[in-house]
Amino acid sequence: MSVRPEDPGPSPVRDLDALRDRLRAFADARDWERFHSPKNLATALIVEAAELLEHFQWLTEDESRALPPETKAEVATELADVLLYLVRLADQLGIDLHAAATAKIAANERKYPADQVRGSARKYNR
Repeated sequence: MSVRPEDPGPSPVRDLDALRDRLRAFADARDWERFHSPKNLATALIVEAAELLEHFQWLTEDESRALPPETKAEVATELADVLLYLVRLADQLGIDLHAAATAKIAANERKYPADQVRGSARKYNR
């Protein structure tokens, strides 16, 4: 699928907003709003992140990059769970995830100048 210059395609912000709105409707239809406190959502997020991590426990670096198809599908499901809880938590707290992520990338670009940290995984302090 090619995207013409005059058609920039889907907007990440609109897509994230649509996901947030769909999650709101999903929770509302089930009367789950009362269970979706920031504390409960943050807890669920960490539980799902731990389930994601289980798929990588004891793998070598190379093995973690070449997951079998079945494992990769399971990882995709766990990643989706993490994303959904993250979006729901941000919504409950009134945080614009796209804006927060954009600001964090800009802060990291200032904190970790490419010409000074390229190729190094060490903690960098100016």
